[in-house]
Amino acid sequence: MATVILVRHGRTTANASGMLAGRLPGVKLDDVGRGQAERAGRRLAPVPVAEVVTSPLERCRQTTKLLVAGRESAPRIVSERGITECDYGDWQGRPLKELAKEKLWRTVQAQPSAAAFPGGEAMTTMQSRAVAAIRGHDARIAAEHGENAVWVAVSHGDIIKSILADALGMHLDLFQRINVDPASISIIRYTETRPYVLATNTHEGDLAWLAPPPAKGRRGSTRRAASSDAMVGGGAGPSASGSANA
Repeated sequence: MATVILVRHGRTTANASGMLAGRLPGVKLDDVGRGQAERAGRRLAPVPVAEVVTSPLERCRQTTKLLVAGRESAPRIVSERGITECDYGDWQGRPLKELAKEKLWRTVQAQPSAAAFPGGEAMTTMQSRAVAAIRGHDARIAAEHGENAVWVAVSHGDIIKSILADALGMHLDLFQRINVDPASISIIRYTETRPYVLATNTHEGDLAWLAPPPAKGRRGSTRRAASSDAMVGGGAGPSASGSANA
């Protein structure tokens, strides 16, 4: 299977003001958010990205544009509703400090699997459709580009947290233990045996190690042996030049 780089959109005007934006239209990156997305793009520059899959919301599309800016060959960009923001229903557009007084807030914090937003969706529904979308695109991209393919998914905080929780084998009720900042990078490699979480919530660091080392295949293509087995003792790490730490 392929490797997916999960990127949360950069900071928005709603993030800065403490409002739960949800799926409201017109929520855009602020100056800080644009700078964050540009920085993430610089980190991704040495990585051969096969495809970018993005939430259709404007803040993610803006982030995607900044991530691929300056590349000699722009990867294909696909819009995917399965990784759009959680439908917070009646909660969207309201200040977080006000929502924190709601009884449902405590459920979202302590038992999100039991939380369903009034007029919106349940958090279990959010996770299931996001995980299905990511795993589906990962399998498709691996089939189209090879098992060493690296691709990017640009999405939202709770969506990425729920995907990471699934990959870590965590119950959704524990997903609030995961933090995903604006424009942060997390990395998962899916295999037939299990997902491997290679990084979470990173802001700095070389990502060139994600590029497969050159090796001549029968047709001169780049390839490497990929194993779904865990390395007992930790293994030797990536063989690409640069830091192995994201």
